[in-house]
Amino acid sequence: MAGNNRRMSGKKGAQVGSGGQRRRGLEGKGPTPPAEMRKGHAKQRAVQAKTRHAQGRPQQRRGSGRSSSELVVGRNPVVEALREGVPATTLYVQQFIDNDERVREALQLAAERGGINLMEAPRPELDRMTNGLNHQGLVLQVPPYEYAHPEDLADAAYDEGEDPLIVALDGVTDPRNLGAVVRSVSAFGGHGVVVPERRAAGMTAGAWKTSAGTAARTPVARATNLTRALESYQKAGITVVGLAADGEAELGDLDALEGPVVIVVGSEGKGLSRLVGETCDLRVRIPMPGGAESLNAGVAAGIVLYEAARRRA
Repeated sequence: MAGNNRRMSGKKGAQVGSGGQRRRGLEGKGPTPPAEMRKGHAKQRAVQAKTRHAQGRPQQRRGSGRSSSELVVGRNPVVEALREGVPATTLYVQQFIDNDERVREALQLAAERGGINLMEAPRPELDRMTNGLNHQGLVLQVPPYEYAHPEDLADAAYDEGEDPLIVALDGVTDPRNLGAVVRSVSAFGGHGVVVPERRAAGMTAGAWKTSAGTAARTPVARATNLTRALESYQKAGITVVGLAADGEAELGDLDALEGPVVIVVGSEGKGLSRLVGETCDLRVRIPMPGGAESLNAGVAAGIVLYEAARRRA
């Protein structure tokens, strides 16, 4: 009965077995600190950013990280990748492999370049690494690509005393097109390429090969959201120009190429996506007397970059 009386009691306060913890919980933890002192609060971040600026230490930007490592598989692909200067960390060679001309060339190129580890591995291990692909006894490991931040491209141009000339790719999924654009940007004095993080080509071994080594000196930035990246460029005073077959202006009349500009190139089939097209300051068409409906992304970017270089010369 005594137990029942305790359970039915309506009295407030600590119950049997609580140890008084409920009473201590009601005492509180003191006054709430101001927003500037609360960890993670927006006002605290603003104060920290202001302090960094006052101290002359610019806030470190967060890039889009690295891509995943990649394997180039097969004798011909491995030799071609080594010839074109594709970055590599390790060359795996099958034990007791038939030592033909391609194997000898791969070993020679890897040794001449330096910095590439040579690893001998049994065939079952190479089969496991490549998920059963026909590796022919040669596998080349390509390290993850270090992407830049989109704002870094413009900052680098201004640091050199030049107006930014940047190409952004919208929906381009073929790595060879990306490599061709990187090569054109390098050839005509551009400052880099921006690609979306999703549903777009990245800097794979195929892109490196097509760039013919220019990817080593032309940065590629990856944007989490391409539309927001373009809006950020606009806020920085950079004109965003989209290439479109039904653009309201012709390339020859585009004076914006003489100043800071981002050229947006869409996919060959679909062109610019709706949001990206609406974000552009203007849309420009390339005259094509031959009547072709569209151009390859790499070719279109090269034409506009040439025109920009001609005007800036």
